[in-house]
This record gives sequence, structure tokens and C-alpha cells, in this order.
Amino acid sequence: MAEVSLSVELAAPPEEVWAAAVDWARQGEWMAFTRVSGGHGLGATLTAFTGVGRLGFDDPMTITAWEPPYRCVVRHDGRVVRGTAAFEVVPAPNGATFVWTEWLVLPFGLLGEVGFAVLRPLVLRPLRSSMARFARWVSTRGTPASPSRGTT
Repeated sequence: MAEVSLSVELAAPPEEVWAAAVDWARQGEWMAFTRVSGGHGLGATLTAFTGVGRLGFDDPMTITAWEPPYRCVVRHDGRVVRGTAAFEVVPAPNGATFVWTEWLVLPFGLLGEVGFAVLRPLVLRPLRSSMARFARWVSTRGTPASPSRGTT
């Protein structure tokens, strides 16, 4: 298993950061090479398409924890990406910290672990860029309607 965790400080209240993080339809505006669709709430399903144009793969997920406005955990259910991911919003004195963590089940055993260790810097580069875009995006989107309750 490989863990990847990134965080960014935001000058926005936790509710605003949460609403931006779980705005699946607009996630592609800040997350590199990704389009997401799906519902909200415990047990809801999501599908992320990762790629460019038609070249890529679907990443189906199930929400396994839904604690607005602080935590959303998903289980990756696809063939390509396996494991768990979490979006967490931690209140801070001047806003909130957004934490994105992935716990990935790597394919190919030891070979997969070695390969990931070698490729880790290349994997982290677009993820770091995504976090920086998220921070800019949150600061420019204003106060959104929050999809924080119930399931859709």
C-alpha cells in the first residue's frame, strides 16, 4: 500500500472549503486530468474519469464516510485504482486546511512498490499543482450553495 497526502491552507471557512471539495461536477476545474460525477452522502457512488480526451479510465468510487463539513472518505472500486481516499477540512485560525490523502493498493506486489517509489515524484507533481489550483479556485468562487446534507 502507498500513501500520498497533500494539504493546502485556505483563507476560507470550513463550510466553503467543504462545498468546493465535494462539488463533483466542477472538480475538473482544479484536479488535473479528472472529471467527476455522482452523488453526495454516505453510500453514494461517484465516477471519476482520469485522462485526456477519450484516452483514460473510469475510477468508480463509493462514499464510505460523509461528515460535512469536515470529512469525506471514498473507496476506489475500479480495476485500475484500488484503495481509499479522503478529503478532510481542518478548521484553522484564518480559515481551513484542506487535506487530500490516498491510500492506494498497488498492483504487481514488490514490483509495484518499487515502481511507485521511482514514479512518486512524477505522481506528486500534478497533485501538488491540483492543490494549488484548488486554493486559487476556492478564493475566487465566492460562497457556493453547499451540497453538505443528504444523498442525491
